[in-house]
Amino acid sequence: MELFFNPFDNLLCILLGISFTVWFTLLLVFIIVPAIFGVSFGIRRLYMKTLLKIFEWATLRIERGAKEKNHHLYKPYSNAIIAKDPTSLEEEIKEIRRSGSNKDLDSVSEFEMSDIFYFARRGVESIMDDEVTKRFSAEELESWNLLTRSNNNFHYISLRLTVLWGLGLVIRYGILLPLRVTLAFTGVGLLVFLTSVIGRLPNGRMKNLLSEKVHLMCYRICVRALTAIITYHDSENKPKNGGICVANHTSPIDVIILASDGCYAMVGQIHGGLMGVIQRSMVKACPHIWFERSEVKDRHLVAKRLSDHIQDKSKLPILIFPEGTCINNTSVMMFKKGSFDIGATVYPVAIKYDPRFGDAFWNSSKFGMVNYLLRMMSSWAIVCSVWYLPPMSREDGEDAVQFANRVKAAIARKGGLVDLLWDGGLKREKVKDTFKEEQQKLYSKMLVGTQEDRSRS
Repeated sequence: MELFFNPFDNLLCILLGISFTVWFTLLLVFIIVPAIFGVSFGIRRLYMKTLLKIFEWATLRIERGAKEKNHHLYKPYSNAIIAKDPTSLEEEIKEIRRSGSNKDLDSVSEFEMSDIFYFARRGVESIMDDEVTKRFSAEELESWNLLTRSNNNFHYISLRLTVLWGLGLVIRYGILLPLRVTLAFTGVGLLVFLTSVIGRLPNGRMKNLLSEKVHLMCYRICVRALTAIITYHDSENKPKNGGICVANHTSPIDVIILASDGCYAMVGQIHGGLMGVIQRSMVKACPHIWFERSEVKDRHLVAKRLSDHIQDKSKLPILIFPEGTCINNTSVMMFKKGSFDIGATVYPVAIKYDPRFGDAFWNSSKFGMVNYLLRMMSSWAIVCSVWYLPPMSREDGEDAVQFANRVKAAIARKGGLVDLLWDGGLKREKVKDTFKEEQQKLYSKMLVGTQEDRSRS
């Protein structure tokens, strides 16, 4: 019996050996080696163009099938539901008073009952067209990218379309996902091992040079683990040593996207588990800034650590995401003022993802990190554009909040994003009383100002 199965076992072992040899040879030649030298064969660009043609055909097929069956197609709102004119509180209340009364505005009392209609209307508008909470859900698509997670129009249309979707499922989970997981483990494993080795070298130019090369190589391998196709613009504005790089934040992979084109000193809280192992190995080779959990809320300590770092011009620029949370690739929300209050040169960076190939937004209240990474690695690709903006410095008479808003506005304009004043912390917190008090102050100021004007006259 044993002799009967031996030839079969040997043949199976030989086939498995050949398969693994071919797999890792292709991996080494077409992915890892190009990542080491920072070159590309153009395979990912060709892959992206092919996908676009398939998506266009699938979308047209859905629209034609829906028209034949008289089905209504869902179309997401590209703009706000309610058209709003940029008018002030005072102007709108005067308009309400003018339309509801024949009396001269100068002779009306300080308060009129009709004023409440302004606040009631604004409240209803906020409920119907909330510009804040919708920034914490996935960006909607008008076309179908063969992912059931990304389109509300997904239902049976035709056999050909269903077969194409099934074939895409096999390709993504049967071919791309194993390949990407292999690359991810390779990149992270090399990062931990090589940075630990480099950390044993004496401090000096050689250690810094090797550290930069290793970080770039490992991050480029990780980028390929996502089949990320990145276009960098205006590279002459790339952040320099002694400065702070600030960028809008859509996903945890923003770090990999930026670090595959240049080296940065990371800032963050110390974690346990695998993330803690990676952090401890990285800090041996490069002066990253990690904080204990108890230190994160100490603003003075954080500011001092950042300030000490940027004063040393030999150290890498610091990478910070001032929003403090992930926003869904449609807007930029309030920047925390801490990184703008230490007097450093700020290098703004705008990141914009193309959601047609895969949604990069991390909804941390809905998906855990492992689930999120699985969704990323089972998407078609991650396609994005990165713009390096000219460096900006704090102007005379400008406080940290004004400087942060100016930088945020520049990033929003360059990335084609909506500039919002709201705090991203509203993802998990209630609206602060200060926002309500601000509206009350504006209204009371209008009333007091009206009274003072009449007393002068």
